[in-house]
Amino acid sequence: MLIHPNKSCLLIIDIQDKLVPAIHKKEELVENTIWLTAIANKLNVPILTSEQYPKGLGHTIPELAELIPAEGVMEKEFFSCMSEPACNEKINSIRPNQVIIAGMEAHVCVLQTALQLKQQAREVYVVADCVSSRSPEDKELALDRMRHAGIHVVSREMVAFEWMQKSGTDEFRDISKNFLR
Repeated sequence: MLIHPNKSCLLIIDIQDKLVPAIHKKEELVENTIWLTAIANKLNVPILTSEQYPKGLGHTIPELAELIPAEGVMEKEFFSCMSEPACNEKINSIRPNQVIIAGMEAHVCVLQTALQLKQQAREVYVVADCVSSRSPEDKELALDRMRHAGIHVVSREMVAFEWMQKSGTDEFRDISKNFLR
């Protein structure tokens, strides 16, 4: 199944001020997620982000937050976005058949959200180079578990090219020039 821009949304999970410093390869996670979020914006793919207990863990990091519409920010206390009633409602309000997931931690909030989205009969795509955990072992175990559950593990470039669908368009030329070097 190909990822389609009109049937998908980008869900960014918990890339927050007080959590990022502890994450393995945090710079790569942040840079790759910003890259994917900017492309989603250019292609008008809806973007949502969750914040796990922001009173204690802070908000989405500023360099990412500036790319996300204010109405796309969701607070949660449950680890899974789909267990948090307000998040579940917001995600379901845009009715995406396909949910592209970036964020952290891969073995906790990303995993639980992905599994519950899959239980809702969604096509779920976890972007391997846009997720991380405190330990690389936990990330790898989470990706393996998700694969076995029928969740697609993809790269950010796979998502971008599937969203673009073809070359020769203004969007392709813009993204190719500014993002694909």
